[in-house]
Amino acid sequence: MGKGFFVTGTDTEIGKTRCSLALIACLQQAGYRVAAMKPVASGCQQTAAGRYNEDALLLQREADVSLDYSQVNPYPFTLPIAPHIAATMEGVEIQPTVIKTAFDSIAALADRVVVEGVGGWAVPINGQQTMADVAMLLDLPIVLVVGVRLGCLNHALLTADAILRTGLPLVGWIANGIEPCQLLQEKENIQTLCERLPAPLLGVIPHLAEPAPEKIAAFLDREQCVTAAKDDIKRSLEFRHD
Repeated sequence: MGKGFFVTGTDTEIGKTRCSLALIACLQQAGYRVAAMKPVASGCQQTAAGRYNEDALLLQREADVSLDYSQVNPYPFTLPIAPHIAATMEGVEIQPTVIKTAFDSIAALADRVVVEGVGGWAVPINGQQTMADVAMLLDLPIVLVVGVRLGCLNHALLTADAILRTGLPLVGWIANGIEPCQLLQEKENIQTLCERLPAPLLGVIPHLAEPAPEKIAAFLDREQCVTAAKDDIKRSLEFRHD
């Protein structure tokens, strides 16, 4: 089992990056030396110095381990579209083994590595594989970011089921307020997921105008986050349908 977290979400634009930044801050506060990675990123800006993704840059900046951008984000694509389509348009094939090699070199420098996926759990990355295949190859515990909005119950439960079918442990989930207006019966929705997801709630993050990492981290349960990041993670969690 790898050291750190693989952060996935119930959809794209669900707040994976700010939750990843908060997890980095929590682990740093607990004394860990933390590295970060966003292996695949769509929607990158072309600059004179190269192609960069804003989310990957934020992860690079907040981590303790100084890395070249190409290590943090081996596969940057210009268009903000599904990664396998973006890759095909650019004549590139995303290879999980390339990501694993980059991850191994990073993990050797850090106590923990926070890896942020792209899109949702099952988004394709090439003709045969998805981000789930990347997560399995990295062999990291999973943290699920649930965007609190209409439909989140179905999306969260289906995603959790898919995660656990891979054999990877779902070690926690975060309820993330992605919209300025609060969801009707938000507390009841979160309580429903607490009852049905087989992993602890790591925190409830409200919609924030200024989502600084330390400010977001204040809404997470640091003790739970640190426990989830320990080496002795059990794989025996079972998904409950009751």
